[in-house]
Amino acid sequence: MQNVVHIRNASLIKFLQDELEVSQAAINMAVRHCEQDPGPLPIVLWQYGLISLEQLEQIYDWLDAACA
Repeated sequence: MQNVVHIRNASLIKFLQDELEVSQAAINMAVRHCEQDPGPLPIVLWQYGLISLEQLEQIYDWLDAACA
């Protein structure tokens, strides 16, 4: 199960970088925060102003499609 989660997270990070052009630094900061206080990576990115509400919606649309 952990491999599935790792692959899904890797796919999400690739989407963030390739499609939404979120910087590696922003992703790293959000991942570190999630390790200390677990929560969904997209929400952490949005809470810290690293992505817009529109980008957050795009991420959840992508996640819905990826899980379908």
